[in-house]
Amino acid sequence: MEPVKIGIIGCGNMGSSHAHMIKKVPTAKVTAVCDLNPKQFDNLPADLKDTVAKFTTDEEFFEKADVECVMIEVPHFQHAALAIECMKHGKHFIVEKPLCVHKADAEKLLEECAKHPELTKAIMLNQRTRDAHVKIKQLIDSGDLGEIRRVNWIITDWFRTQQYYDSGDWRASWRGEGGGVLTNQCPHQLDLMTWFFGMPSLVDAHIFLGKYHDIEVEDEVNAYLEYPNGATGNFITTTGEAPGTNRLEIAGDHGRVVFENNKLYYKRHAIATPEYIKTAKTGFTPPETWDCEIHFASDDEGLPQHMRVVENVCDAIRNGAKLKSPAEEGIRGLELANAMMLSGFLKQSVTLPLDSSIYAKKLEELIATSRYPKKTVNAQAAGASEFSKSF
Repeated sequence: MEPVKIGIIGCGNMGSSHAHMIKKVPTAKVTAVCDLNPKQFDNLPADLKDTVAKFTTDEEFFEKADVECVMIEVPHFQHAALAIECMKHGKHFIVEKPLCVHKADAEKLLEECAKHPELTKAIMLNQRTRDAHVKIKQLIDSGDLGEIRRVNWIITDWFRTQQYYDSGDWRASWRGEGGGVLTNQCPHQLDLMTWFFGMPSLVDAHIFLGKYHDIEVEDEVNAYLEYPNGATGNFITTTGEAPGTNRLEIAGDHGRVVFENNKLYYKRHAIATPEYIKTAKTGFTPPETWDCEIHFASDDEGLPQHMRVVENVCDAIRNGAKLKSPAEEGIRGLELANAMMLSGFLKQSVTLPLDSSIYAKKLEELIATSRYPKKTVNAQAAGASEFSKSF
């Protein structure tokens, strides 16, 4: 199979990292890069610096670059505009997470996506390729867990120092990044929540702005979720707790699954809980359970997770393979994050589907008062493109 010609827009931390890793994907080849700041090209692998085409404007990149698929590795606010530009130029794309900063922009992007069924459109939700998460998804979709009744995800091991936030004036600001822990650190977990369990019907969240750091955005969130089938959920996250916890617990009619410390355990009931509640002859004894450890492939086996997404996209472009992380599905975790933030600001429950205009308006208000300077994102810090603009 002829390698898919890949172009990378944004050669900062993520863009340059992907340029290095793509060498592990035989079906992909980096042929062009773009960044406003030519110094960023120094981050590229040595063997690419002299062979890859380099551009410092998006216009020239789209006009002259010999690429089939574009990886969008720029700050969050630019994702939608660049993805739309890719499609208008007939290019497949992989956009970095999150899809956008707010649902209203995502809706505009998906409107354009619907006009281009011939193109492959993906988002870098690489955690969908992790074998442990695939096993959890299989347990749920197969019905082995039965009806899901409760889910808790404590994801508080996103620890960050003040130095991290001070490393770029765009970080942790409404104008530069559009949010905090939900926008930057947690898009993968928010996506997995929707991939595993679907969308909740109600969100009631408490958010804390700059609780642990000198920042203007949220660095702690505690959210309660309700689902259409009556199931409940809790999502707790922060960048200010150490050592922190990463524990996913799923309770279903047939037992409980816990994923923690890279171990996946399933305590399975011999009799489903609803049936046992009705038929048990004792008042306190729980149903008999079997303790199972579910084994999964190590993260070190095979391609890195990001490159599994790239490999899948190349297979989709060349062979019509089903996408593991379609861009169209990126709106779900984003909507969940927006709902949590809106609930926190309003100090009341929010029902879903979310009216995207409400959160977009709130974000505009926050951007207007943001202490982040009213200028384009620092190109060297962020690997920005010409679409560095404030919304």
